Amino acid sequence: MIARLVGEALFGAARFLVGGGARWAGCEPSTRQRIYFANHASHMDTIIVCGALPGYLRAVTHPVAAADYWGGGPVQRFVALKVLNAVLVERTGSKDPLAPLREVLDTGESLIIFPEGTRRAEALPGAFKSGLYHLAKSFPQAELVPVYLTNLARAYPKGAILPAPISSTAHFGAPIKLEEGEAKAAFLDRAQKAIIELSGADA
Repeated sequence: MIARLVGEALFGAARFLVGGGARWAGCEPSTRQRIYFANHASHMDTIIVCGALPGYLRAVTHPVAAADYWGGGPVQRFVALKVLNAVLVERTGSKDPLAPLREVLDTGESLIIFPEGTRRAEALPGAFKSGLYHLAKSFPQAELVPVYLTNLARAYPKGAILPAPISSTAHFGAPIKLEEGEAKAAFLDRAQKAIIELSGADA
């Protein structure tokens, strides 16, 4: 009950401050197993993507979050695990950082990941790390849905205490899939371009 109330307050505050509405351009909300992959500009990204999903999907969709930040204190950990339903991963020192993600996908539930691996101030995503490729290869039944988040680098830049009132939107695009025999570099480049193509939706 407490987690639900905190979640409603958190998502409501995010919508009031930066909008965070959803635009489904290439797909619709669905209970199919999915890996949503998005550009990463701020610590609000996770909240915005989660808040853009209908409540029934948030319950079965787990954002991937860095343990060193989201697990760094009792409040952050509560928000990550109880409110956002996140799976925490160690960015350093882990033999297999994808193991917790595979455990979630093995249950048939969905993930939200940020393939760049770190925040960037630029509007467009940088090169993707290999995690998305390995997950796509291991779980071919999961739809791979690109998500482009607008303006969050400006709305909540590094070092900011409170977000600025700059409107943001989560654009959900058409699912892609790993083609048979497709090389890792080619797939990751194509996935990155799928997000970049969505960046023109507000133009």
